[in-house]
Amino acid sequence: MLDRRLFIKNSALLSTSALLGNSNLFTIQPNASRSFGLCVNTKTLNSFPDYINIISSSGINEVWMPLFINGYWPYPMEDILLWKERFERKGIAVNMVSVPFGHPGGSLGDAQNYDITPQYWPRRVDIDGNKFSGTSVHPNVTQENITVIQKVDKSGFNKLFLDDDFRLAASPGNIGGCFCDDHQNEFITKYGYAKKDMEQLSNSIKKRNLDSIVRNWIEYNCDQLTHSFKAQQAAAPHVKLGIMVMYLGSEKAGIRLGDYKEALFRVGELMFSDKHFSPVKGKTDELFSSLFHRRFVKPEMAYSETTAYPANKLSAKNMAAKLHISTISDVRNTMMMSGLDPFPFSHWTTLAPTIKKVAAMHKKIAGQKLVGPFKHYWGTSSRMIGDDKPYSLFLAAGMPFEVTDIPAADGWTFLSDFDIEDVSAGTLESKGTTFIYGSNKEKKINGMRFIAEDLTTIFTFKQEIIPLLKGVPYVVEDKPVVCAWYPKIKTVLLWNLSETKEVFTVKLDYKIQTVEIEGLDSKLIAI
Repeated sequence: MLDRRLFIKNSALLSTSALLGNSNLFTIQPNASRSFGLCVNTKTLNSFPDYINIISSSGINEVWMPLFINGYWPYPMEDILLWKERFERKGIAVNMVSVPFGHPGGSLGDAQNYDITPQYWPRRVDIDGNKFSGTSVHPNVTQENITVIQKVDKSGFNKLFLDDDFRLAASPGNIGGCFCDDHQNEFITKYGYAKKDMEQLSNSIKKRNLDSIVRNWIEYNCDQLTHSFKAQQAAAPHVKLGIMVMYLGSEKAGIRLGDYKEALFRVGELMFSDKHFSPVKGKTDELFSSLFHRRFVKPEMAYSETTAYPANKLSAKNMAAKLHISTISDVRNTMMMSGLDPFPFSHWTTLAPTIKKVAAMHKKIAGQKLVGPFKHYWGTSSRMIGDDKPYSLFLAAGMPFEVTDIPAADGWTFLSDFDIEDVSAGTLESKGTTFIYGSNKEKKINGMRFIAEDLTTIFTFKQEIIPLLKGVPYVVEDKPVVCAWYPKIKTVLLWNLSETKEVFTVKLDYKIQTVEIEGLDSKLIAI
């Protein structure tokens, strides 16, 4: 991955562009709708000092450097400031990243295992009494993170991302929280429970039962995480603090999403390797999470989690394809990373032209509202106790969609298993939309329709409802493609989810257009 000859080859390739009068393949203007950032550490830069030229020639206008990782300080500030000066001479802003609480498993790479938090940090205790590193907040951990933001402030930086991850759950779909004696006693005292009630809490969490004690536990954990964030931000008000939110991260992980509306917000993604991103559902799940999180943050404050991990396990074409997710979600800031190891330098020959293309596309659709008969909805139970397995394949049907905060008054809304339970219980009601569910076919629910979550069945349903559509564009063919519709500017964005070049026919009433799109690429169509 770090082959010196490959590095020199790619450096020469980009340098050739400079000699031809194209020293910067794409320069983001200050008022542009899209910016592109890269996480890179001084160890990598010191090992490959010419990497800065590849970065600056590829459309990157902001670099994020790690300083503090799970209680460790592996990168001297002197080195960081030296590279900051070099990047700024090339017109690239530099800001900071820290890992505030620790990650429960390998997520960083490098030979040094920084995922293991230092011994003086209290361990997280899970629901069964097992001890783990990371994803818990204790007073001394928050205090050490306060020293981080203060050091960032004194060193002249004005942005700091709390990265990988800002959460109290070990992984997506888990109901989080630390069950150490201190946290249990604090919870019992705050809500007036007795020690014996913790057994009920444990049973309810394992059964994913959203009763009052589970609601209080989630509220308690959200209070902890919000308090830690606010304490850090208050310690250095001039540094804008941001959070990295894991895939579908929400209240069950201690993240009360509404508390971070004014923070820099890195939307959650998960498909970090070809194995996970290549399936169509891998792509639609990733898009689903990005669209969900955008409900809670302004587009100019939103950052992507464009990640490869391990660093060499996501191909260049798939990393480039992730840039289309940010475009569709109107996430204005891309942040690329791959743990502490760089992704292959050869990726930049694919990424640089894609950066240029999506930036130009995004500028045309930024701020436009997605509209469509298919509805994207992620409800209270999904956020509080769900397993983070969304019904997302409808996004690949070639049918326009929109994101709703509450159930819509029309169209078709695709629900997770946990939101379906709320419909059965009468706590989630349609305002006119038809609720769709995709599992447990034998479970008949009044007012809902079963459509299995597979593309063949979804395409059959699509053809059934096409005669009902008036004034709505759609893709005629039954091929996996995302169709984003912006009626105000009379434009459709198509993202081809196949790895092969495909031809698509877009129809809007009596208007028909045919377009050819390369594999994993996207195109804007005026209609």
